[in-house]
Amino acid sequence: MAFDNTCKFLAETFTDDITAWLLGHSVALTRLETKELSLEPIRPDALVLLQSKSLILHIEFQVDPKESIPFRMADYRLRCFRKYPDKAMRQVVVYLRYSENPLVKQTTFELESLRHSFEVIRIWEQPASLFLQSEGLLPFAVLAERWGNRPAVLQTVAEHIKAIPNEERQSHVAASTAILAGLVLKRDLIRSVLREDIMRESVIFQEIDSAAEERGLRKGEINMVLKQLNYRVGLVEPSLQAQIETLNLSKIEELGKALLDFSDIADLVAWLQRINKPQRQ
Repeated sequence: MAFDNTCKFLAETFTDDITAWLLGHSVALTRLETKELSLEPIRPDALVLLQSKSLILHIEFQVDPKESIPFRMADYRLRCFRKYPDKAMRQVVVYLRYSENPLVKQTTFELESLRHSFEVIRIWEQPASLFLQSEGLLPFAVLAERWGNRPAVLQTVAEHIKAIPNEERQSHVAASTAILAGLVLKRDLIRSVLREDIMRESVIFQEIDSAAEERGLRKGEINMVLKQLNYRVGLVEPSLQAQIETLNLSKIEELGKALLDFSDIADLVAWLQRINKPQRQ
């Protein structure tokens, strides 16, 4: 999700740069909320919807291809037509990581007599120089040119980042570059080129860093709780362990306190049943 969220952040923060790249010219667009389309989004994290008075731009950033993408493009086209029948719509799927899966070349959805087309961009087929022309595109440069010298491109991007006069925008670009570069380069190399102190000022870096920290805390808490359970009630069977591993951090901490009163495995089963019981409205 980190890569999807980063691309969405770039599209909504550097809208002019992204639209100039995808549309060939700059268009003043604002964010279109999925709730305006009446139905719940299929997967909001990978989705970017921008609109003007006459145009809707739909962007899907994807790390890897999925069979559901063509349907999703057709589905959103119909949703938008229902709400805004007079607006034109451009739909683009941007694949970030090299793949030989034929799905990355699929540009249509077909069902009986229905046929819908959309655009596809495979980043690795694009020239890195294209993404060095504006601030909001810099993070994509390292993903371009599959056979290019990516460490050298990252160094070039770092030089461009240093030249950004606005510190907030500089921080956003640096953090986004570091996150996306993780798809193709090792972390140590990325950190040796990009200054982490600059990246930490960006909200997208803080969001990803916070999520990673919580995942680490959650994993540690799960391991501790399982050890305590094995000591107090015996070996926890795989099915119960799987249920515990789905709990969020607060529930795991709650279990850690509750297990002090457990005397056997039945107490654990009863506790899990209680917290999974649907609440009455």
